[in-house]
Amino acid sequence: MKQYPDQLSRAHKKFLRNLFPDRESSFDDGTLLACGVDASQRHAKPLALVRPQETAQVAELLKWAQAERVPIYPRARATNKVGNCVPVRHGVVVSLLDMNDILDIDGRDFVAVTQPGVITADLQKAVEAQGLFYPPDPASMKISTIGGNISTCAGGMRAVKYGVTRDYVLGLEVVLPGGEVIRTGGRTQKNVVGLNLTRLMVGSAGTLGLVTEAIVKLLPLPETSASVLVGFKDLGGCLNGAEAVFGCGILPTAMELMDHNTIRALEMHSAVPWPEGTGGLLLLKIDGSAESVKTDLGRIEEALRAVAVTFMEQGSGADQERLWELRRVISPAAFNLAPDKQGEDVAVPRGKVAEAIKGYHAIGEQLGLTVLCFGHLGDGNIHVSTMYDKSAGEQEKALKAKQKIFQLTLELGGTLSGEHGIGLTKAKYINMQMDKTQQRLMAGIKKTFDPLNIMNPGKVV
Repeated sequence: MKQYPDQLSRAHKKFLRNLFPDRESSFDDGTLLACGVDASQRHAKPLALVRPQETAQVAELLKWAQAERVPIYPRARATNKVGNCVPVRHGVVVSLLDMNDILDIDGRDFVAVTQPGVITADLQKAVEAQGLFYPPDPASMKISTIGGNISTCAGGMRAVKYGVTRDYVLGLEVVLPGGEVIRTGGRTQKNVVGLNLTRLMVGSAGTLGLVTEAIVKLLPLPETSASVLVGFKDLGGCLNGAEAVFGCGILPTAMELMDHNTIRALEMHSAVPWPEGTGGLLLLKIDGSAESVKTDLGRIEEALRAVAVTFMEQGSGADQERLWELRRVISPAAFNLAPDKQGEDVAVPRGKVAEAIKGYHAIGEQLGLTVLCFGHLGDGNIHVSTMYDKSAGEQEKALKAKQKIFQLTLELGGTLSGEHGIGLTKAKYINMQMDKTQQRLMAGIKKTFDPLNIMNPGKVV
């Protein structure tokens, strides 16, 4: 079988320059080095970078790539944390940032049609200007793209109430290896004709085809929202507080947890509103009509009076952003605890969150490392960051912690990834969760779409 090329021939480069003229293609070392890394900090140098402007170019590219067996690596803002954008078999990186038009916003159909390079926050602002709402809100929404969100089935803090990206993708335009263009789904809210190819594509990380257009579902824009930051003495009090909120019959838009190590990192990072000695934080958001939000806030406050609250602060409108900024800066703040970080995004059944977090802390203590836990308490998706010092020889300890964290997660009925995927950084652990039959079935699907394995090869989704 023909192997992947180690370098591009003159004919290859001529083809790419003709298809992607001027700044639409690059071959210089500086550009190639820059587009070979993503947020995982893994790196590999590709053979070329191209920037398509339209679907027809993508179709011609994949037709050529199939014939020449050149690997294709889709890329946008590369915020992915598990190495899904890294061109490990070299090949051609395809940046979709220039395909960044919102093609339609329809308030009657409650849909938007968008190209993959549109920034998530820009789509949200555009639809909100028309009284509509696109709920998915990954932490990177100010820089990540709709195409990237679809590729990874991005989650976000509003997933508790509204779900994740796959719940809002109604239809796709996808270019397959060989250049064939297909359209899956459509503008209807329901569609049960045939297998759901749209959902198969969402979360496939560019391993089956390249998305060039998406139809996403919209909702009516809630009239208002409010947020509450609540402090507790310890993690136990924090989890009791979460149970009290759910127990009063309210489903928050978002419910985020921060443990004592996360709190310590934030206190070292900037000024914080909670008192010294706070050992756990809940950050809640609710939305709806002005009347319902006011009523729900009252019910939440009443429910929390039954548990040991040490601090409570509310925010509404633009004022609540100061509370959510504390959540968004956790990742950089974590480096106040140690120079290196190994971050995981495990998920467990909601009833097992307390047991899981206590277990993750115990693993860190056993190995002499700091483990901080934060994230989406409302749906059991916990971000577990093991902090360590590579220069002090702690990398092996961190890898042991990773293995133990995964093992405990699976014992509790959880999953190795709630939203980031497997990619490169978790590939060697996939056997812990998926048996040979499952992997065989997935490999068969991959081969049907991509028989020569040119689409993002080297990755596990």
